[in-house]
Amino acid sequence: MYSNAFSWGNSMEQQNLEQHFEAYSHWRSRLAQAVTELRDWLPAQELGDTQVEHRLNHVLTTLRDDKLYIAFVAEFSRGKSELINAIFFARFGKRILPSSAGRTTMCPTELLHEPGTPASVRLLPIETRQTGTTIAELKGFPEEWKNLPLKLDSPEDMIKTLQHIVEVKHVSREQAQTLGFHIADEETQAGMRVAEDGMIEIPKWRHAMINLQHPLLDQGLVILDTPGLNALGTEPELTLNMLPAAHAVLFILAADTGVTKSDIEIWHDHIGSRKDSVSKGRLVVLNKIDGMWDELKNWEEVNREITRQTRETAKILNVPEQHVYPVSAQKALLGKVKGDNEILERSRIRALETALANEIIPAKREIVHDNIAGDMLDVIKGARSVVSQRLKGVYENLEELTSLTNQNADVVDHMMKRVKHDKEVFERSLMRFQATRSIFSQQTNVLYTHLNIRNLDALIAQTKKDMEIGLTTAGLKTAMENFFKQVLGNMDQVAAQATEIKEMMEGVYRKFQEEYGLTNLRPGSFSVLRYIREIKRLQTKHDQFMSGLTLVFTEQKALTRRFFESTVAKIRAIYKMANRDADNWLKNIMAPMETQVREHQIQLRRRLESIKRIHQASDTVEDRIKELEQIRDGIRAQEQGLNDRVEAVMQLLHPPQPAEDSILGVAG
Repeated sequence: MYSNAFSWGNSMEQQNLEQHFEAYSHWRSRLAQAVTELRDWLPAQELGDTQVEHRLNHVLTTLRDDKLYIAFVAEFSRGKSELINAIFFARFGKRILPSSAGRTTMCPTELLHEPGTPASVRLLPIETRQTGTTIAELKGFPEEWKNLPLKLDSPEDMIKTLQHIVEVKHVSREQAQTLGFHIADEETQAGMRVAEDGMIEIPKWRHAMINLQHPLLDQGLVILDTPGLNALGTEPELTLNMLPAAHAVLFILAADTGVTKSDIEIWHDHIGSRKDSVSKGRLVVLNKIDGMWDELKNWEEVNREITRQTRETAKILNVPEQHVYPVSAQKALLGKVKGDNEILERSRIRALETALANEIIPAKREIVHDNIAGDMLDVIKGARSVVSQRLKGVYENLEELTSLTNQNADVVDHMMKRVKHDKEVFERSLMRFQATRSIFSQQTNVLYTHLNIRNLDALIAQTKKDMEIGLTTAGLKTAMENFFKQVLGNMDQVAAQATEIKEMMEGVYRKFQEEYGLTNLRPGSFSVLRYIREIKRLQTKHDQFMSGLTLVFTEQKALTRRFFESTVAKIRAIYKMANRDADNWLKNIMAPMETQVREHQIQLRRRLESIKRIHQASDTVEDRIKELEQIRDGIRAQEQGLNDRVEAVMQLLHPPQPAEDSILGVAG
């Protein structure tokens, strides 16, 4: 399938990157197997319920559908596509992605592998911008895309097919502005170019998806190739969703131009400003160092010049110098295709590939761990509390029966009456518990009112109406500020209501624990902090966008509408996530208490049955004690079985970290 240069794809560094991916995939697979075994074992031991199964299935879905996104971001002509070719596609022995002087990649491009589907390129027409539908939504409508097959056994045919990505079309100024494009002005030359015929040259495609098999793509890697500041400005979904969701961002600069004004804009507005956990994996690549190779200088002088440029770049972007990687993507591709180790060494690509392997995989493993650890720990804690309660009940019953040895019938009769009384008192408490459930239901309805998607849609419709009425930039800004204010206000009300529900349930838990000695469990909390943080991030992006508007009002309206629509799509997704998380929390806040109450009922029935059989002389105390000892031994075996399965999960969930995992720390 591949050229004779395929073997060079197995260089030590490429193997290092692929081996890290393979090890990561193996870890996910083994963890999924351990979780599956635990999920299947719990119901057989009567330690699980529908909610537990749902949570473990969610964990398995997270592990199975896991993707790792790497975004390549740069202004035009920084060699971004060439770098992707050098790192991932040298095995084809050709320059697969279009890469040449000037503007090449005109639309955002995703490279991934969708198992079970033939290799292809899907292209989304630029006109879909007018529909107000996001790229994410349109991925669910294949009829909106142009589909072109890819022949993986013919690199020449692949190159020809992939050239479609860089296609442009000429439209009128009015149509370009309606689509949200800014027309280049004479002073800055920023924006879309005016062709010789007076028409505006714009990309033919809004988004491209390249689906093909590759050892790294097969294991869940997704590469996002973004075409410069103009696309980041006119396709808000890139700015608001795709880049923030990337697990790693490679920011590519050109060594021959240094850090330009537009480079700084991209870095500060879209990449380097992130301060939270996803700021891991922000790496800077100083490309085209081969332009500094000077035959009139010795190699030491060349290296000193590269080091100086690297240091200057780090200083301007305010990043550690060791996070700036000088490379020559073009020479790296050449070295791999030709099998020339000397050229490959001088290209410095190996240091960048090693950084990708050592930085991104551990960071992604940490993210996966954080996404599933909460569910796993809650399920484990719940199962252990049930086993502990069962053992406690059996030991109490054994102690009670042991005290009856050699006692007369009156003592047994008294004991039976006492257990009956305990059972009746507990059943009256259950009636109060059911009343609490009714109040709980009312409280949850209030919480859901604040997260209601229909209410959000009504707010969105009103905001769009206000934006249409507001015929000035200030009017647009005011309408959108009010939207964010109300959305954040809703989240504050959700937080207050969740606190009220938690405090009520803490009282219920405490009362049952004090009266009946149930295991000391505390109901979990529901935090809206991450939703608020994400909404505020969107608000910050909105403020940056609005403050940077210097376009004619026709372009402002088109861009503002599209930015708003992208923001709305993201906030609707946040609301849906909050609803789903609230569902899980509300179910889980009741589940531990319901499980303990059910177990306590079983133990009371067991005590009553034991004493009743002794009272009726159908069993001796010794017979019943032996029976309980067998039950005790069975629960102990169950406890060991649980511990074995939990240990198998926890060893994988918290594996020992190799030293190389922490080589780079946090970038950017």
